[in-house]
Amino acid sequence: KAKPIPKVGSRRNGRSSARKSARRILKGVIHVQASFNNTIVTVTDVRVRVISWSSVGSCGFKGTRKSAPFAAQTATGNVIQAIVEQ
Repeated sequence: KAKPIPKVGSRRNGRSSARKSARRILKGVIHVQASFNNTIVTVTDVRVRVISWSSVGSCGFKGTRKSAPFAAQTATGNVIQAIVEQ
């Protein structure tokens, strides 16, 4: 009889089910990387593990509008809203 071929590269291999579990975050650090072209906002816990992130480009801004202060404010609002929903 032929042996079944084991699945290699399956997305479930090596990952624990607790990866997307909601963790209770008491303290966080907001990192803002602002350049002339884009702004990236990342929220980490005190052990510097990323909790949530957003960029101006991922919020739908394109071209020169990505460098506007309103775009950075929108990205920051998206990150905070995502954390509150967790």
